Amino acid sequence: MRIDKYLWHTRYFKTRNIASTACKKGQVKINGQVAKPAREIYPTDQIVVRKNQINYQFTVLDIPKNRVGAKLVDIYRKDTTPKEAFENEELLKYSKSYYRKRGTGRPTKKDRREIDGFLGDEEE
Repeated sequence: MRIDKYLWHTRYFKTRNIASTACKKGQVKINGQVAKPAREIYPTDQIVVRKNQINYQFTVLDIPKNRVGAKLVDIYRKDTTPKEAFENEELLKYSKSYYRKRGTGRPTKKDRREIDGFLGDEEE
């Protein structure tokens, strides 16, 4: 089965087009090698998918005939993603909370001084 089709069948991507685009961008690796969308996969292949700044790692257990329900996905793959990847995502969320919200306009003078002080660009 093609890798883009497999990723869509196992619900890593919402559409097959998004899955093939991710493959073309080099965000999908099979056994350590970047995979094109038409690359065939087989059971026991190690797959790494970079999605939302997380490297999801899993092993192919079986090939599904068609798209499967969310509860049945674990029959066809074994998730080996380390816990640290998800912890890093949480830290990333907290670091983004410091930044200004979108649509709040240009920074005020006070905001600019705080940014300069934070970056160490103060002129004295």
